[in-house]
Amino acid sequence: MRVLIVDDDTLVALSLKTILEYDKDMEVVAVGNSGEEAIQYYADYKPDVLLMDIRMEGMTGLEAGEKILIKYPEAKILYLTTFMDDEYIVKAIAIGAKGYILKQDFEGIVPALEAVHSGQSVFGQDIVEKLPELMSQKGKFDYSTLGISEKEVEIIEEVAAGYSNKEIAEHLYLSEGTVRNYISTILEKLDLRDRTQLAIFYYKNK
Repeated sequence: MRVLIVDDDTLVALSLKTILEYDKDMEVVAVGNSGEEAIQYYADYKPDVLLMDIRMEGMTGLEAGEKILIKYPEAKILYLTTFMDDEYIVKAIAIGAKGYILKQDFEGIVPALEAVHSGQSVFGQDIVEKLPELMSQKGKFDYSTLGISEKEVEIIEEVAAGYSNKEIAEHLYLSEGTVRNYISTILEKLDLRDRTQLAIFYYKNK
């Protein structure tokens, strides 16, 4: 497995490299220290999994991950952080990250990478305990008061779960163009800028 590590703490990044390379099946293709380097190195090396911190000077890991996933929808990003902030978790899910684990759970890093590489989504135990609350699909918010239809609510839930337009189209038996039109209309009705803001709006108003 080819892994790209990005963390603005050089000591942490090099420690992660040492841990991963102890496993003969792991190859660390590069180590970066910023969101900008994450984007550049991903383009250069096309790793199997990008293991990245969230809080970094300048461009955050979430901002970098979003840019990478827009250009490379197949990218597999696993976030490794010391912060269990609801908004970070929501945004990581919304942009399509494959996992979010805490640095304290260092023994789980290699298994998490292996799971993400195999196509699974991975969240640390502390985060899993939060997911029932964060990921409840039955919203309490009355969207009809904002002119949002039941079909548009379905679209919002799919976006909040991190699905791409193509996946939403497959789930709801719509064309990708129709999904795009729905999302544009929803954003306009809710006066939101993008799908990340839409996902955060959804979780805040469950």
